[in-house]
Amino acid sequence: MAQHETLILTASCASRLGSVDAVTGYLREQGCYVVDMQTFDDARAGHFFIRTEFRRPEQGEFDETNFRDGFALRAADFDMDWELTERKRKPNVVIMVSKFDHCLNDLLYRYRTGQLAIEIPAIISNHPDLQRLADWHHIPFYHLPVNADTKEEQEEQIWQIVQESNADLVVLARYMQVLSPELCNRLAGWAINIHHSLLPGFKGAQPYHQAYAKGVKLVGATAHYINNELDEGPIITQGIQTVDHSHYPEDLVAKGKDIECLTLAKAIQYHIEKRVFMYQSKTVVLGS
Repeated sequence: MAQHETLILTASCASRLGSVDAVTGYLREQGCYVVDMQTFDDARAGHFFIRTEFRRPEQGEFDETNFRDGFALRAADFDMDWELTERKRKPNVVIMVSKFDHCLNDLLYRYRTGQLAIEIPAIISNHPDLQRLADWHHIPFYHLPVNADTKEEQEEQIWQIVQESNADLVVLARYMQVLSPELCNRLAGWAINIHHSLLPGFKGAQPYHQAYAKGVKLVGATAHYINNELDEGPIITQGIQTVDHSHYPEDLVAKGKDIECLTLAKAIQYHIEKRVFMYQSKTVVLGS
């Protein structure tokens, strides 16, 4: 049976004896074969996480409603938070972007070739520059310019598009606007941002030029869920690459763009495959 015909069951609960069996024992009872499983027990926090991917029974019909009802009873004994997802389902991903097109280009290529199993019902931008790119992919493009006076109205338009698109995930693919606390709260846990990751942290304009002036030896990128703290949400993935004195600012920018593309795509992949658990102020990523 093909991998995309499987289902994914994720769960988390306080660390307790029998928590693994609560999941795997139930799957066995239902005649479901586990094809992949990862677990993590956070000894410091006293919390347990599990992700299982399984096949439907080969004999008889699989009634998902009965499966859910039965597992809900089992999960209640452990006060589990859990979710069941069909592997073949393609989530709706709304992409937000400004003028930099490298991350958008990369995501559209992965979408077009099937490397990312997603649907893209909308691309939102505060600039018109990437309209033709969206049109070429036959994806609706929404140009929503913004300034200090129109920010509240523009964000309401963004939220309306997200809702009408039945979005499962929002991706800020170099969207160069700071979202309001209100919109951040609405999107908490299901909006991913990407930005450069340089040590020390170079703030403001032309960070790679600042890094060059300091002789930086590493460039990188960070993908994280958004929150009200600018670029400091729970981290999903990070990427780095070494550089040296021979890399001029333009070289650092080019390498940074490549790392941003890879890091963002990996974060989206982990999210849609249900590998990311939000717990307290950080993430647990299983099977990465």
